[in-house]
Amino acid sequence: MPHTFRNAARLLLTVLLVNCSLLLAKAQAPKTYSSSEILLGLQKLDVLGSVMYIAAHPDDENTRLLAYLANGRHLETSYLSLTRGDGGQDLIGPELREGLGVIRTQELLAARRIDGAKQFFTRANDFGFSKTSAEALSIWDHEQVLSDVVWVIRQQRPDVLITRFPPDARAGHGHHQASAILAAEAFDAAGDPKRFPEQLKYVQPWQPKRLYWNTGSFFVKPGEDMSGYLKLDAGGYNPLLGQSYGEIAARSRSSHRSQGFGAAAQRGEAIEYFQFVKGTPAKTDLFEGIDQTWGRVPGGAAVGKLVGEVIKKYDAGNPSASVAGLGFLSKELSKMVSSAFSNGGSGIKSDTYFWADEKRSEAVQLLQAASGIYVEAVAASPTVTAGQKEDITLEIVNRSSNLLKINNISSFGLVAVDTVSQTPIVVEPGKSLRLSLKGLVSQLRTSELRLPGSTRNNKPVAGKDYSTIVSQPYWLQVPGSIGMYALAPYYLAGRTTLYPPLSASDGSSRMPEQNILSESRNYIGAAENGPLAFVTLFTSGVEGLNITVPVQHKHTDPTLGELYQPLVVVPPVLVNIPAARAYVFADQQPKAVPVTLRAGAAGVSGSLALQVPAGWQAEPAAVPFDLKDKDEEQTITFTLRPLSGAAEGKTELRAVATVGGVAYSRGIHQIAYPHIPTQTLFPEATAPLVRLRVARGHTSTIGYLMGAGDEVPEALRQLGYLVTLLDPATDLSADRLARYDAVVLGVRAYNVLDQLKTKQPELLRYVENGGTLLVQYVVNGGTVIPQIGPYPLTLSRDRVTVEGTAVTFLNPAASVLNEPNKLTPADFEQGWVQEQGLYYPSAWDAHYQPVIASHDPGEPDRKSAILVAPYGKGRYIYTGLSLFRELPAGVPGAFRILANLVESK
Repeated sequence: MPHTFRNAARLLLTVLLVNCSLLLAKAQAPKTYSSSEILLGLQKLDVLGSVMYIAAHPDDENTRLLAYLANGRHLETSYLSLTRGDGGQDLIGPELREGLGVIRTQELLAARRIDGAKQFFTRANDFGFSKTSAEALSIWDHEQVLSDVVWVIRQQRPDVLITRFPPDARAGHGHHQASAILAAEAFDAAGDPKRFPEQLKYVQPWQPKRLYWNTGSFFVKPGEDMSGYLKLDAGGYNPLLGQSYGEIAARSRSSHRSQGFGAAAQRGEAIEYFQFVKGTPAKTDLFEGIDQTWGRVPGGAAVGKLVGEVIKKYDAGNPSASVAGLGFLSKELSKMVSSAFSNGGSGIKSDTYFWADEKRSEAVQLLQAASGIYVEAVAASPTVTAGQKEDITLEIVNRSSNLLKINNISSFGLVAVDTVSQTPIVVEPGKSLRLSLKGLVSQLRTSELRLPGSTRNNKPVAGKDYSTIVSQPYWLQVPGSIGMYALAPYYLAGRTTLYPPLSASDGSSRMPEQNILSESRNYIGAAENGPLAFVTLFTSGVEGLNITVPVQHKHTDPTLGELYQPLVVVPPVLVNIPAARAYVFADQQPKAVPVTLRAGAAGVSGSLALQVPAGWQAEPAAVPFDLKDKDEEQTITFTLRPLSGAAEGKTELRAVATVGGVAYSRGIHQIAYPHIPTQTLFPEATAPLVRLRVARGHTSTIGYLMGAGDEVPEALRQLGYLVTLLDPATDLSADRLARYDAVVLGVRAYNVLDQLKTKQPELLRYVENGGTLLVQYVVNGGTVIPQIGPYPLTLSRDRVTVEGTAVTFLNPAASVLNEPNKLTPADFEQGWVQEQGLYYPSAWDAHYQPVIASHDPGEPDRKSAILVAPYGKGRYIYTGLSLFRELPAGVPGAFRILANLVESK
């Protein structure tokens, strides 16, 4: 291949990556635009201004302000969330920690698709509620998080930074305070070439004009003089979208379903207030003194004139009439990008390059939208293995009056894609065409999946198994710490790099000097992995229109309709141990450990073994398997028992399948909710193994009423109890409940179960007749009834966040501390994760007896982690202890505490 052709191909491939990320969000139905949305996009082409909002968590962002800035002011608008919300609670299911972070990441992306902003993250791990910024910045790697914030700022070049929180105790959560502190530090560091100089290989220092704090009712005291604050009205109406920014914001915020943040639409005036923090203060407007026209870049005036002409001539009744103008505009923007690129390293980091590349991508997107051409590439299966041949159907619909000629079809991630016949495929106006990439011999060869850096037979490269690491969410590919995620670089041609030219919300490349086939990339700042594979149509007949779409899988649900999900790479065999199960041994009796194998491809055979620590025995030692069909499953059950030498405490077991001399120990877990694309995780096939002394009393049967979702029923079963899940519609009568020795309410039951409005008297009658009712934590706001107990109880947000803090027994003789297990303070302290407890009552009737006390440093004792109230012949118990976290984690003391609570008489 001649040298010049190689360089051209390299540049073209990178450009295709750009188009892919911007034309279609990952795992979404192909975006279609109304004519008014196209006009809004054209108006945005004429504005060169950028703003970044910075806070700590999903849901911290001001969605109304984002909607206004993106759609009303036409600015490049982004939200940088330091964390993914992994440490919160889940209102829609049992997912915690990593699984919850994946859900909330997708909820943020869903919100951004509504309000029009982009989404970014740092590597900070949400380790749970923090009461001070000092604690947050000590558990996080302060310098590394700051580096990430600076990296995103240098890439996005915001003219204005806005924080949601103040840098002090008024912000409440320590993460909130830390987000404001880091934003102020990054404001200075981003413009300083001496800070994080390793980034300057890819970006230039960038100094925002000003930093403001978006204050509001949460922080302003009643009667406070607001005249000194900068203000703007974000409550306007956008006629092109047919909604006010308050209405858009409500739909955006309602995307946070795992947090129960459904919001009502607001209309009319909505004043936002801003307090100056750093930079050059503004008198009347956040963006005063900032050139937002094409005049801000050399040679931009001519481009601005072209944009103005396209807007002036736009016909909402016939968007395709703007195709020629948009095609010419795209061509001119490409010239600007190429000119900057030809200037070498300094050129591609320049303001001219940034804005020309940004607006070119938007123009290409609008060009396709105006052309009326619809393209999608669908894989027959949602999962593939490297080297596997997969049927892919390409659908092309030309809904305009323009003749579309496809000269070539190319792809990334799929081999074959080479032209055999030079005859273009013609799609007539108003017509559609479906092509199977595997069967069209005249145009394409095969559709064999190839992964960057992997060999055709998918041997591990640089110690990494690409069959899982490619599709695993990038921040979960390698173990991190309590406070930080560790990112694994992609090993390509034996080279790695820390700071890649990534800036789009899905982590795709946007700088043409980066050859992704020979350089690795690391998704610092990105919201999610890029598409696994995509297809590009090289067209003629429409100037500058080359269409790139990701390869996805779709199916039709009988109730939800057509659903899309990402195409993911799986290993030849997947190894699954039941999720969230800790195997608890209180005696020498053996337990069954089922392990389910699933074939990632057809014709997989090997052996499966259970690896256990010293002092344990698993039988049989190994079991052969032979899976003939893809997705075929086989469950193999091992018998596990502790030997006399098994030490008390928590260890771990692991299941390993060996195929062709390669060991595989990852399973597959799908997170499927209708409001987000299906997410696929590859957890290690491990489970906590707990050896402990725990006694049981007279309790045998337990009725469990699920709340927001948890794994406590499985923990009870591990202790030997017979657990029945209760139907809130039919099982909550005193007569039906009488069959159970104890009844347990899952976390947040009084927040999410409307049936408790009318069934509460039945629960209390069950207690009055001699039953034990255990209520786990309830959020202090939004309970379905004002009182959740038999006597007055005031819930609060009080909590103990230091998981191993010392516990004092207030009443050492209390039965819940002594029967059937004699508990010690160590049961409440050793090995606990994330927190000790949450949502403790702040006041309670004298009938409730507090049992233990503990506190975070510098705070008074919290005495309501366990409250016991005799009621009639039975007992009502409220606990804010975070048993829902500790039990799946295999904390020995949590099992002993749980046994005593359900045995309480």
